[in-house]
Amino acid sequence: MSDDTLDLFADRAPAQTGEPSSAAGAGTEHSEGLWPSRTPGPRVWTVRQVNRAVRLQLEQTLPQLWVAGEVTNFRRQRSGHCYFTLKDDVAQLRCVMFRREAARLPTDPREGMTVRVFGGLTLYEARGVYQLVAARLEAESEGGMWKLAFDRLKRRLDAEGLTDAARKRGLPPFPGTVGIVTSPTGAALRDVIAVVARRAPWVRLLVRGTRVQGRGAGEAIAAAVSILASRDVDVILVARGGGTIEDLWGFNEEAVARAVASSPVPVVSGVGHETDVTICDLVADLRAATPSAAAEAAVPDRRAVVRTLDSLGTRLGKGLAGQARSRRWRLDQARDLLYRRGRRRVETGRDRLTRERLLLAGIMRKGIAHHRARLARAAASMEALSPMSTLARGYAVPLDGRGRLLRTTADFPPALDFGLRVVDGRVACTVADTPDRSPPAASNRAGRVRRAD
Repeated sequence: MSDDTLDLFADRAPAQTGEPSSAAGAGTEHSEGLWPSRTPGPRVWTVRQVNRAVRLQLEQTLPQLWVAGEVTNFRRQRSGHCYFTLKDDVAQLRCVMFRREAARLPTDPREGMTVRVFGGLTLYEARGVYQLVAARLEAESEGGMWKLAFDRLKRRLDAEGLTDAARKRGLPPFPGTVGIVTSPTGAALRDVIAVVARRAPWVRLLVRGTRVQGRGAGEAIAAAVSILASRDVDVILVARGGGTIEDLWGFNEEAVARAVASSPVPVVSGVGHETDVTICDLVADLRAATPSAAAEAAVPDRRAVVRTLDSLGTRLGKGLAGQARSRRWRLDQARDLLYRRGRRRVETGRDRLTRERLLLAGIMRKGIAHHRARLARAAASMEALSPMSTLARGYAVPLDGRGRLLRTTADFPPALDFGLRVVDGRVACTVADTPDRSPPAASNRAGRVRRAD
């Protein structure tokens, strides 16, 4: 037999014949380990010895190899170890991937997915089951496990709207402070600094150094974005140079997507080269092909700013002239409109005043006529009741010197001077003798009245 082949039954014939052999010597040397002790009669192996011998035979004889098949019963334990089975049409092979190697998997394979596994065969002594200890697991489909993990996360973020173009914000035209998330020792930082110094040397750069590759890079990048977002920055650049999909995988983790989406300031992603697309690129407000392109997008070009400032005088003059023409035209329009409205209001007021005046004149004429009629009726009534009317009918009214009415004969003593009021004047009279104080019927024949001339 060859040197690398272990014959488990090489010691049986010498043991039965009692002849010493080289195998027997080897068995004595390992009597407490792999091989049973050399005693007369059949050698009895323990289960542990058999399983250990088979394990060593598998590990020492078969080199590490690639095995292709369909994944089934994939389980990730709390310890971080992964257990699954590879199968084809007629056979199956149990596999284990320990925590260290399993941590490098971007995602768990789907049930029934065709993969290829690289590893070495061994035997699990406690159960006597042989298995493949996987060091690497790759999908047979294009892009492999990395593309599968990328597509899974992208679908979930698309469903939440984090990659929607309507959610993304514009960049500030003249940022004062730019935050940078990248490796402090990488070429990407040097490229960004050079571009900003050339285009906008007045811009302040605030760098948050972080891991951009390897295990734990995603959490570190997300933490750096969150820290810069809490500072007084106007825009954040997430930058890294090119590399393989494994090298860039930290920018494809969900923690980075959440941090970029929740940033209160716009985020520019400049990760990898033109052909590299990461989850960070899809969620960021702007994706740039390279770190240098990200810096160019974030800050203005000073030459363009100088040209803009030089043209501001002419633009300002034209703008002011245009504003003056516009304001003058609007003022003319307002003046004409005010004149037309004022004239209409004056004409309307004049017409209304004319109507009111005519109405008032009519009302006054009616009122005067009504009062004149009332006055005429009152005058007629007064005329009818007036003493002058009685006097006009031939009556006279005797009045003494003080104007008191003399009513009875007792009011006419002898030699009394009094006046007799007639319709057209006053007649002075004197009582000649004592009037007869007889009843009124004989009073006219009694005393005599003499007119005093």
